[in-house]
Amino acid sequence: MYRIGELATLCKIKTDTLRFYDKQGLFVPSSRTESGYRLYTKKDAQRLRFILRAKTIGFTLVEISELLSIELDKSNKACADVKSLVDLKLADISQKIEQLHYFKNALQQLSSDCCGGPESAQHCSILEALESTSSAKNRTNNGHHQAHSHATK
Repeated sequence: MYRIGELATLCKIKTDTLRFYDKQGLFVPSSRTESGYRLYTKKDAQRLRFILRAKTIGFTLVEISELLSIELDKSNKACADVKSLVDLKLADISQKIEQLHYFKNALQQLSSDCCGGPESAQHCSILEALESTSSAKNRTNNGHHQAHSHATK
């Protein structure tokens, strides 16, 4: 049996993480001592490692809970159930990657449009683009490079 600190050390996480998982109902201790200390078994440690590996590859706690429910009832579940969850996660991640590519391109366009000089930001092309929805869209979607010039005093 492991106490919370021992299990946390074994799995290289903080005890607060175990307490949080407990509060979420994701990972409850097998038992408690008379004084209320959490006690975990080797099987609990395996389950925690499952949770941590799933989290490492991007699953949310809700998704991990679904995976665990399948894991606990493997004989009544199909491989297709697990694959379905993985495929949904894969589609979600792919969508996020597309969004990040859009962000990157938009930021690259804003950066290349700006001279980045020491002059006042009063006429900064980045700020102007962010102030104007149509201007920002034109800069990022159409690839137009507008000259950036600062007003001289």
